[in-house]
Amino acid sequence: MKKAISVFIVLLLGLSLAASGCISEEKGAGTSSSPSSTVQTSSQGTSSSTQSTSQAKVITLRTTGATFPQYQIQKWIEVYMKNHPNVKIEYEGGGSGHGQEAFLKGLTHIGRTDPPVKESTWKKFLATGDQPLQFPEIVGAVVVAFNVPGVDELKLDGETLAKIFMGEIEYWDDDAIKALNPSANLPHEKIIVVHRSDASGTTAIFTTYLSLVSKEWADKVGAGKTVDWPVDKVGRGIGGKGNPGVVQALKSTKYSIAYTELSFAIEENLKVVALKNKAGNFVKPTDDAIKAAVAGVKAFIPSPTEGYKEDLKQLLNAPGENSYPIVAFTHLLVWQNKGGKHYSKEEVQAIKDFLKWVLTEGQKPENLAPGYVGLPKEVAQIGLQAVDMIETG
Repeated sequence: MKKAISVFIVLLLGLSLAASGCISEEKGAGTSSSPSSTVQTSSQGTSSSTQSTSQAKVITLRTTGATFPQYQIQKWIEVYMKNHPNVKIEYEGGGSGHGQEAFLKGLTHIGRTDPPVKESTWKKFLATGDQPLQFPEIVGAVVVAFNVPGVDELKLDGETLAKIFMGEIEYWDDDAIKALNPSANLPHEKIIVVHRSDASGTTAIFTTYLSLVSKEWADKVGAGKTVDWPVDKVGRGIGGKGNPGVVQALKSTKYSIAYTELSFAIEENLKVVALKNKAGNFVKPTDDAIKAAVAGVKAFIPSPTEGYKEDLKQLLNAPGENSYPIVAFTHLLVWQNKGGKHYSKEEVQAIKDFLKWVLTEGQKPENLAPGYVGLPKEVAQIGLQAVDMIETG
């Protein structure tokens, strides 16, 4: 496993707030003299206390949401905190849905979501009286992993994959799978499908892909952070919380198949499917295959102040001989902080410094975790534009 770092995974947000701080009616109130920093919330926004040291104050920032970029976030925090000892960054996963909700309620400084925020949610953000800012932070891929003893290589096309997750293909030696894998020793065993049980950006990415490659899936199931899994109705579906929960369920269940983020597959040494791309080639999720999928994406990414919906579809099943078909940005959410509504001046400086580092130094190969690809420079520039828009109040 990766080196343990000072990252806090909070299981129950309410309990964590009760344990770490109090409710304050004034932004920035509640400086703590205890050894542990606190994150305070109010109707006016999120604020972290500072603690005095012999050298300087320590600013605590909380970031919440998507687990798709979990290993990358941990890598960034590890490197950044090592070189910036006066900033403490706490990461709470919980999925994209949780990240959006925590951001809206002022329970986190930086929200994280894989798919761009829906228009209805964006309107809720605007209703707070502050301007939300949204932009990509890193490129990742969703892989299809499998646990079939005696089978090390597997090829699937989108239509067959959709039928597996629909529950229509029941056995591993089904003719449709055999036709794509004529030399594989496929067993006559029932396929167990592992999927997310929580509101998940990874699920949104995966189900959007299935909707693009299978009309039946699009018509009967659709796409979203949560869906009604048909395979559950036939008794062959298993839910796992977060990418870690999915991976553990896959590893402990023979003859299973699952979708998860690439970095988790690398970390856990999972066997992954070579997927048929738009050009008709079977491709595994290599760095080059992911980069090929994101070539020329700047054209459909708008200003950070606009809610937008199409970048997810644009990256999925992208054209190109070597493009991997399930590639996506994961996104950051921060407030413009009009009138100092959400952040103190000290927090603004800490947020801006950290995010500028993420979008520049953090995109360099030495600061990337396995399974992630840095943003195209023109896309990173959109994020830097957003960071410059954050106001001190």
